Amino acid sequence: MNGLVKEIRFFRGQEHNMRVLLLTNMIYAFVLPVVEVFAGAYVMRNTNDPALVAYYQLAMYCGVVTTSLVNGMMLKGVNVKTLYAGGILVSAASLGGMMLITDLGFLELGVAGFFLGAASGFFWTNRYLLALYNTDDDNRNYYFGLESFFFSVANISVPLLIGAFIAGMDGITLSGVRFDANMCYRIVMAVVFVVALCSVWVLSHGRFVMPENTSIMHVRFHPLWYKMLSLSALKGIVQGFLVTAPAILVMKFIGNEGVLGTIQGISGMLTAVLVYVLGRIARPGGRLRIFLVSVLVFFIGTLFNGVLFSAMGVIGFVLCKVFFQPLFDLAYYPVMMKCIDVVGEIENRNKYTYIMTHEVGLFAGRFFGLGLFILLAYLVSQDFALKYALIIVGGLQCLAYPLARNITAECDDYIKTKHSERHEI
Repeated sequence: MNGLVKEIRFFRGQEHNMRVLLLTNMIYAFVLPVVEVFAGAYVMRNTNDPALVAYYQLAMYCGVVTTSLVNGMMLKGVNVKTLYAGGILVSAASLGGMMLITDLGFLELGVAGFFLGAASGFFWTNRYLLALYNTDDDNRNYYFGLESFFFSVANISVPLLIGAFIAGMDGITLSGVRFDANMCYRIVMAVVFVVALCSVWVLSHGRFVMPENTSIMHVRFHPLWYKMLSLSALKGIVQGFLVTAPAILVMKFIGNEGVLGTIQGISGMLTAVLVYVLGRIARPGGRLRIFLVSVLVFFIGTLFNGVLFSAMGVIGFVLCKVFFQPLFDLAYYPVMMKCIDVVGEIENRNKYTYIMTHEVGLFAGRFFGLGLFILLAYLVSQDFALKYALIIVGGLQCLAYPLARNITAECDDYIKTKHSERHEI
């Protein structure tokens, strides 16, 4: 109990805007698993085609990268807090709209995916922007550690609750209303929207001030930023699979979302605690070790799936995936933001420029990863794609570690040089 009180006091000792952002994201964390896991499972249930799930996800990412540009232009006249709140609400509402579509054909999936991605784009780009301006390199490990802790807790509890609800209510008749899986999904969407409203209410208490420089359109950058874009592409090639692969594999080998929730629940508890502790105690210099462990764990998980390709292989992959994702994010985002701080100072530009182009880098990786899966599924077979596409992208992502190490070293050298110059003056 004393330890918990100490952690609460430490949290309350942070700056006001940082606390508001963390609380907002802690609440919204209970919406994200619905978007990331069960949307893919819903599409898989209604199409029974893994390639269409990947296509839907790719359409969603097209929406994200499109919105990042639109959001940048809107920032010239609209408060960032308003855009962030709108992204939270619209992403929850648009997901519910997809659940109301009765015929998930090729066109319907593409349109639904694009608009859901467009809504999510407002959420993610403004989330990064607010975090960038309201944290610094010294407290970002704590910020992302606490945020990842709640994301991990949500990834445990939400799939368990939703999976149990769907499995328990499917086929039940109450007051003359017969519940099926799709009806249960729609009820979940209503609850998701209420949670999103609570998140927006907390966000309204923030006092955020953005810089006046609103120029965001640039095509040439410092070489260090091109390295960061390469790192974002390596993150992106795996990111699409983090959403689609667990849902596809569980539905293929095990058959229902309840098991998906149980698997993620069992594997997520230890990860949640570990990520918070690492975020609390790890110094900026420890990020690269966390980075290395995370990419190796994910690659091992892809080998489990590819070699066994069975229910046991799925369980092994999902266990590794749940362990990998928060650890990777804990290391990746502080590296990204440190790079933006440095390059933004060198080039004297609005930092949203880098967030927007970072989304382009992510999209390039997502397009490659999901495009590879779709290509293998149609040219060879779906089973071949499920086995080997994951191994390929997992192996490629291992290149992220030496690249992140190089980026970090260049950023540190620049900061040391600037510090020495100021000291001499």
